[in-house]
Formats: sequence, C-alpha cells, structure tokens
Amino acid sequence: MANSFWFDFEKDIKELHEQLVKAKKTQEEGKLDMSDMISTIESKIAESQKKTYDQLTGWQKVQISRHADRPYTLDYIENICTDFVELHGDRQIKDDKAIVGGFAKIDGKPVMIIGQQKGRNTKQRQLRNFGMPNPEGYRKALRLMKLAEKFGIPVVTLIDTPGASPGLEAEERGQGEAIAKNLFEMSTLEVPIVCVVIGEGASGGALGIGVGDRVLMMQYTWYSVISPESCSSILWRTWDKKELAADALKLSSEDMLNNGLIDGIIKEPMGGAHHDIEMAYSSLKAAIKKELKTLVTIPSDELVMQRIDKFSKMGVVVEPTATED
Repeated sequence: MANSFWFDFEKDIKELHEQLVKAKKTQEEGKLDMSDMISTIESKIAESQKKTYDQLTGWQKVQISRHADRPYTLDYIENICTDFVELHGDRQIKDDKAIVGGFAKIDGKPVMIIGQQKGRNTKQRQLRNFGMPNPEGYRKALRLMKLAEKFGIPVVTLIDTPGASPGLEAEERGQGEAIAKNLFEMSTLEVPIVCVVIGEGASGGALGIGVGDRVLMMQYTWYSVISPESCSSILWRTWDKKELAADALKLSSEDMLNNGLIDGIIKEPMGGAHHDIEMAYSSLKAAIKKELKTLVTIPSDELVMQRIDKFSKMGVVVEPTATED
C-alpha cells in the first residue's frame, strides 16, 4: 500500500502500517521469524481500516478526494485506454491545459475521452491551472464532443476540478457563457455520454462537462455546487466551519445517489484509489464499458429525450394541495 501522505483521521492505520514495514524488513533480513506478528498486524490494519473508513464524515471524504497520490485524468487514460491521440485548442483563443481530451480506444472500442487535469508538482500545477479550466477549455471540450458526434463515437468525461477558473480574464472571455453552452449542447448531443467524477466535482466547473446519459461517481469523491471552504466563508465568514458545511452540503457519492442526482457509484479500494491504483483503474474501466454497452444500443433520438428528461426531473418537488375542512 503505497501512501506518501496520511490524514489525521488515519493516524492509527499509519502507525500500524509503519510497524508492518519494520516487521517485514526484519523478516527479509532473516534475523527473526516475524510471520505471526506480520499476520497479526495485517489483521489489525484491516480492522482499523474498516472502522475508520466506514464512519467517514463529509469533510474527510473531501480530503481523500484531494489526496496527492490519487490518479488524475491522464493516469486513467494511460491505463484504461489505448491509441490515445490528444487534440488541442478551441480554434478561437488557445489550448487550455486544464482540460485534456482526444480519441482513444477502450478494449478496441473507440471513444472520445475528455477530462480535467491537475498537476503533481508546482510547475505542473501552474501549467494545468490547478485543474481549473478557462472558457477556452470548455470550448475545446465542446469542439471534441461535436467531433465525436460527427463520427458517431461515444463521449466519456472524467471530472476532477476545484471549480472553473475564477480570474477576471476568464470572466472577460465569457466563462459563464462557455459553461452554459456546454450544458445546452451536451443535453442534445446525439451520441452516448458517460460522465465520471474521479476526484473533486465543484460547481459549474464540473457541470461544464457533466451532462450525460450516465453520471457516476467514484466512491471517495464529492460533487457539489460549492466547495465546503467557500460555503463556510460565505455563511460564517470563516473557513473554520468547513466540516459543518461539508456535512450540510450532502456532497458525497452516497448522498448524491440517494438524492437521485447520479446513476451509480464506482467502488474504490479501501480508503481511496491511492491505496490500490490498479484496482481503481480496473473498476473505472469496467464501469465505463458496462454503461456504454447498454447506451450504444439506444437510438440517438431516444437517447437525447431520455437525457433531457433525466435532468429535467432533478430538483422537482411536488407540494400537496391544501384540502378544505
């Protein structure tokens, strides 16, 4: 279990893991037979993991979704796809590095795969703008979707963003219009669309590539109109209430599924994708293949009507009519 960083709520697991590493090292050096101790520690780790991860708060799930070792969009593309050809530019301004996309194949079947990309180090984060797209990023994404539609190829989007770029220049270049146009165009795109939240799903930044026939979330991710920190700063004028805000926002994958806002949850390794990256790749690939297998059989006009109906029903509340005594 490779993990370069542990959260405060994982303190007990971290200590047990360190004991396990020492015991295995002693065993390998042939100094003592540590097999019984190794087995005991492994049992304690499994027990502690279950206790910890079965009782996670909303804020703790947000923290896991941001773990530096979680796979990003390009990691998934590299490991679940073949023949990926990245396409660049929005044909208006420039190429936004916060959104990547292009043609690829998943087990031989062509797809257009698009997603937000964060960076691993300072230089990469600056290049990718911390995964926060500008208007040209959303226009590039839409260009690629329309290209996929032209060739009758399904679209897969991977969502992982703290939000759209909040800068003045982004607003001057039409940030709101670019996202709104994506919502409109994606709702009537005549090819299957599968959207997956693989990390953070914040606000319109996520929704800009999030309108699909199937919207899925990986287990330890979040999807909300606003981040817990921003919500806290607006309501309480401080970030100190972010834990309370996270719970109130009902932003976890379980909350989103219970509220009918997503279609399914992709199971992750215990404690998050960074604990077993290969399992995370396999789970995501299997989920995408399963959904596309069904969607490609549906006629395009019916697909569009089902998609529009699906999103039109979200947030609908029926109030009982008053009755006379």
